Amino acid sequence: MKLYVIDGTFELFRGFFGSPPATSPGGDEVGATRALMRSLHGLAKEPQVTHVACAFDHVIESFRNDMFDGYKTGEGIEPSLRGQFEVAERAIAALGITIWPMVEFEADDALATAAARFAEQVEQVVICSPDKDLTQCVQGDHVVTLDRIRRTRLDEAGVVEKFGIPPASIPDWLALVGDTADGIPGIPRWGKKSAATVLAHYGHVEAIPDDVDAWEVKVRGAAGLAQQLAGARQDAMLYRDLATLRRDVPLSEMLEDLRYRGPDHAALASVCAELGQRLERFE
Repeated sequence: MKLYVIDGTFELFRGFFGSPPATSPGGDEVGATRALMRSLHGLAKEPQVTHVACAFDHVIESFRNDMFDGYKTGEGIEPSLRGQFEVAERAIAALGITIWPMVEFEADDALATAAARFAEQVEQVVICSPDKDLTQCVQGDHVVTLDRIRRTRLDEAGVVEKFGIPPASIPDWLALVGDTADGIPGIPRWGKKSAATVLAHYGHVEAIPDDVDAWEVKVRGAAGLAQQLAGARQDAMLYRDLATLRRDVPLSEMLEDLRYRGPDHAALASVCAELGQRLERFE
């Protein structure tokens, strides 16, 4: 058995920017939703996908916005994309895929929770997202990430090869280098290579000495890096908290609830009519 958990928000954005627009019979823009349905229906029908679920950011803001004013918001999202969030959730549910619409938490938190909860019950958990945040969830070859665009998987060895650090250090790395997609500014002077080199030795931010003379690793510009971090310890710890995915999202489903059994035909017929989508495409 393999469990595939999907970042629905990313997939919807991908459909919006990567597929042609389309108008519903009611006059609404639905091109991204139609593309999302085709993509996830194809995935769910693949023989190795025995269990599947899809998480959405039902609202963009989350508890992290209360922690840090600069954290990402829904500001700037195209109205024609934002208007598809609700119908996209209904469309994917009609396909027979369990959905997790997140409000207090983010979609990534739901995926991290599912990976932690169900990992020992299945042969493999496949997290369908290219988001580097989710690589912190990787465990050996048992929990992996899948970039469906590039068709590349990352197991634990792959994470180390790509980032220079193990999965457990990914939140620390993001705290130091920043993550513009999430509004995490990072610590000045710290780049991807320097952060990877230092964290490969120390593991976590709090283990990095303030005094550069105590560093047991050599890195270019070490004195400046140490000075910047020493003056921004609280910021770095906050940024790591922001980058750390939660594994305690209250998902109500048991593993058997996630088994893929095909579409809900009545719901699918209704949503296809709403979207102007051909029903026979999914039968």
